[in-house]
Amino acid sequence: MPLLVWIILFTAVGGIASAAFAGLFLLVPEAAGRRLLPHFVSYATGALLGAALLALLPEAMEGVGPDGAHAIGAAMLVGLGVFFVIEKLVLWWHTHANGHEVHTQGHGHAHDHGHGDHDGHAHHDGHDHGHDHGGHAHNGGHDHGRAAASGVLVIIGDSVHNALDGVLIAAAFLTSFPLGLLTTFAVAAHEIPHRVGDFAILVHSGMSRGRALVMNMATGLTSIIGGVAAYFGLQRAIGALPYALALAAAGFLYIAVAGLIPGLHRRADPRTSLAQVILMGLGVWTIAWAESLAHQ
Repeated sequence: MPLLVWIILFTAVGGIASAAFAGLFLLVPEAAGRRLLPHFVSYATGALLGAALLALLPEAMEGVGPDGAHAIGAAMLVGLGVFFVIEKLVLWWHTHANGHEVHTQGHGHAHDHGHGDHDGHAHHDGHDHGHDHGGHAHNGGHDHGRAAASGVLVIIGDSVHNALDGVLIAAAFLTSFPLGLLTTFAVAAHEIPHRVGDFAILVHSGMSRGRALVMNMATGLTSIIGGVAAYFGLQRAIGALPYALALAAAGFLYIAVAGLIPGLHRRADPRTSLAQVILMGLGVWTIAWAESLAHQ
């Protein structure tokens, strides 16, 4: 089968199938889902760290040789900076649309809007809908508009994010087929809990559960677009492939260290912490085991 077909297939797995699996996860009873989702995040964190440091980065270093190590380090710094800026923009968009700024109303009550954190625990909307605070009723139309805006932003943000995932998967497949499989696995592992949270935001924005699931899956199409664009672009500039792998490694590291681990630290009791360490270790081991099989 041509490599391009494999890239299309596995970018679809990373983008569309992960959203579909997240939809199936929502069929689990809510209480059980709240308990299971943080465990998925712990495992995904380990898988991302393993994919970055045990698969992508070694392949990038091998591609440039010892003399290119400095350039690979520079590419990773650029990648970390790019993902930092992207996250800042996404956070700003969400803050601007959803009023994350603290507002004081009536008797000085503070209101905060949250949509969920990376450890899978949702924050409830700070407003007590339908009640009068200091004689001032909430503007239902304004709140609905902000909720709808948050849904649009999630769709846009997910589309961009999935396009980048497609680029990372394509770069890995252009290096080797086993590396492409590992990268797809790591992408899917962190996308599933992420998509569960996005599903909740879309429903909150006013969509039906069915439409929210379809839109969540539709954003995965941009993963295929990103993968196809990277296939043709990197084919023409094959010398840039190791640096694309370094950018991918930087992205995985940033997602794990800046995005997922802080959420895990919100639960600091010994039992939960031990479970997190074990599951993160299992994620790293999964990548290491798969990488060893690929090199046999």
